[in-house]
Amino acid sequence: MLDSHIHIMNMNPPQPDRLEHVFSQLGLTGGVLISAPPACFTREKAGPSDVQDRVDLVLAWCNGRPDWFPFFWIDPLDASAADQVAVAVAAGIAGFKIICNQAEPGHPAVLDTARRIAAAGRPLLFHSGILWDGQDSSRFNRPAGFEALLHIPKLRFALAHASWPWIDECLAVFGKFQQARRQAPQACAEMFIDLTPGTPRLYRDELYRKLLGIGYPLLDHILFGTDGLADTYEPQWAADWLALDQKLLEQHWQNGVQPGYASPADAWLALTEKNLRRFIARS
Repeated sequence: MLDSHIHIMNMNPPQPDRLEHVFSQLGLTGGVLISAPPACFTREKAGPSDVQDRVDLVLAWCNGRPDWFPFFWIDPLDASAADQVAVAVAAGIAGFKIICNQAEPGHPAVLDTARRIAAAGRPLLFHSGILWDGQDSSRFNRPAGFEALLHIPKLRFALAHASWPWIDECLAVFGKFQQARRQAPQACAEMFIDLTPGTPRLYRDELYRKLLGIGYPLLDHILFGTDGLADTYEPQWAADWLALDQKLLEQHWQNGVQPGYASPADAWLALTEKNLRRFIARS
């Protein structure tokens, strides 16, 4: 199994051996490790901003571990964003992360960065849903705003946290992308949904009921993640979400509603491993 959403929130020396030990307790083999944040998102307003240092650190965390995928957290409004994409790709970054905390996804700088990432064959993970950053920013993270990405060829992007509290809107936007790709698969972006908590436990049942009952071909486009921290990854937190999600997948399973999946076990393997590997595979 793989965790699609793990943060590095400081510039401390990497501790991959500890994280690998915790993974082994949970049956995980790796996942996505996201670099320390850019200056625009550091809560102390004076955190790490050097691009090369942040790239080097996440690569050091993942070095020698093929199932650990280093993602670079980029600020698309930074004047050097285009150069940052090139630097990160050349260094071996597997994908990118963006949080739209200052502008809509349709902002020209965001779209330009997304196009460059797509052209490099790398996936892009977006925060979506309510944003707890102490700023007036959640309005930039409504799922419908990501329709602006629709006509970026070869872009593979995921909306994290199932866009909670806008789960219905997220599913509707997914349906729109799927319909567009059926008509012009080479001309449209491909959307995934990262189920990383953001959804409180109270809403998790609703999320799975809708995922499995809506009738969209969702099961090959959803990812499991925890939002854990690389240096203090909590095994009980991850174990609780794994157990709950597997239970809800089985509870709301409906034979025949999700074509291509014979059982909840098949869907669980896709959710916790196969889909992430396809999301990251270079195009």
